[in-house]
Amino acid sequence: MKYKNLEELIEVVAKLRAPDGCPWDREQTHNSLRPNMLEEAYEAVDAIDENDMTHLREELGDVLLQVLLHSQIASEHGDFDIEAVAKELKDKLIHRHPHVFGSTSIKNAEEVVTNWDKLKAEEKTDRKSAMDGLSKSQPALMLAQKISKRAVKTGFEWPDEQSLYECFYSEIEEFKQACEEQNKEHMEEEYGDILFAAVNLARWNKIDAEQALIKANKKFEKRFRKMEELATKPLTDYSFEEYDALWKQAKKNLG
Repeated sequence: MKYKNLEELIEVVAKLRAPDGCPWDREQTHNSLRPNMLEEAYEAVDAIDENDMTHLREELGDVLLQVLLHSQIASEHGDFDIEAVAKELKDKLIHRHPHVFGSTSIKNAEEVVTNWDKLKAEEKTDRKSAMDGLSKSQPALMLAQKISKRAVKTGFEWPDEQSLYECFYSEIEEFKQACEEQNKEHMEEEYGDILFAAVNLARWNKIDAEQALIKANKKFEKRFRKMEELATKPLTDYSFEEYDALWKQAKKNLG
């Protein structure tokens, strides 16, 4: 049996949810498991970023467990089971890859994406707006990228990159004005506009804003930890000038 372990895993999850199974697993619902789905997905992404295949294998297993648990819960309520999940995904993949499973001719990856979007639109006939179907649970930066990309697909695009820079600098000026007014609500609004303008700049240059910020976070954390190692007294006792010199030293040491 080629997928013996997978089939046995499905049975294990069903056993955990059975009347004589695990009390914790039996108490879980779709809503109670929601944080776990997000956490496991992020941990899998961490493993990908680390290029650690052993860690990735483990984390993918944790993601799969969430899929199986949700499917088992749905099955118990007569909604669907893991077989229905697999069938729907299989059918969708076949339908959206006519260049593989049909006679459609595709020249490159860009045409694959274009055709995918076209087929997806044909499937989602209930969607009236280009913004319909966006997940509101994803990180705001990631959502901003998707909103921006969807708007562009309708033709709502800046004429050139310079106009994007002008928009970005304009939003910064508007934020400064809001700061002078000391209007927190206005400041928050204008700061949000700065972030959205920055996302548009990233999209224009084919940069994933979410990944760029993740890398920036990791870089800052790494440099800060190095500062802590190099410090000869508590960081709280450093003046700005000493802090700046220590930061530059940390950057130099890390290369």
